This record gives sequence, C-alpha cells and structure tokens, in this order.
Amino acid sequence: MAKLITFLTYVDRAEEAANFYVSVFDNSRIGEVTRYGETGPGPKGSVMTVVFEIDGSEYIALNGGPHFTFSDGVSILVQCETQEEVDRYWEKLSEGGQKIQCGWLKDKFGLSWQVVPRLLGQYMSDPDRARAQRVMAAMMEMKKIDIAGLKRAYEGR
Repeated sequence: MAKLITFLTYVDRAEEAANFYVSVFDNSRIGEVTRYGETGPGPKGSVMTVVFEIDGSEYIALNGGPHFTFSDGVSILVQCETQEEVDRYWEKLSEGGQKIQCGWLKDKFGLSWQVVPRLLGQYMSDPDRARAQRVMAAMMEMKKIDIAGLKRAYEGR
C-alpha cells in the first residue's frame, strides 16, 4: 500500500520551518536532515531536506531555491476540538504571517493553513439546510473561527 507524505518546498528556510511546526504541535519531532553535497544545486553543506513528523503525519521540507512558492490552492487543515485549541493554533501559526478569513491563515513561510473546529464540518453537513446555511453565513463573517458564534447560528439565535 502506498504511503502519502506531504512534501513542502521552500526557497531556503526548510529547516527553520520544520523546527517551527514541531514547536507548535505536540507529539512532533524532527527526523533526518540531509545536506547538499558537491554537486548541488544548493551550497555544499547547506540543508537540502528535513523529514519531520506532526502528530503521526510525516512531512518532508526541501530547500529548492527561489522559483518555488506556495499557492493558496493547497493548505494544511488543523481540526480542533475546543476553542482553546483553535485560539492556540491560530495565534501560533499566524505569528509573523497573515490572518485571512474563515479560519484560513498564512504562516511566516507563506504556507496556508485552515484552523477549524471539528464541529464546523458537522454543522455544515447537517441535513437541515437552513441550519447549515446559517452556519456558513456566520463563518463567512469570521477570521478566526468562534465556536460559540457557530453554535448560535446553528441554533438560530
């Protein structure tokens, strides 16, 4: 069976990014770090790749050079159980980056994240479409997701 690993390419801050992500999430660690050799394309001895793990999910970060950038079309979703988790991840991941809309942010490396409560998916898939639409309307007004606000919308208050 194939193993899926998220591969993230940075200009030249792969190691810094991996260390940052590992500091944000519990149950995370840095694995193998490889370095460029004499044939490059990066400077000899500089970091080429960093393997790291966030709560059981494996990632590889590469220093690939200036022609690599992140796109808003790809993001990492952080599903949270509580408002405390939403608040913590929202603040840590957006530090030095950009707070966008509807739980989306860009970190200081330009990578997009979605920090959302698991409850949001339950509310949005409710068979009562009026409830789901109220939740959608409430979410569209938020930057950081507010669970109490979603609950009010869901209950029609």
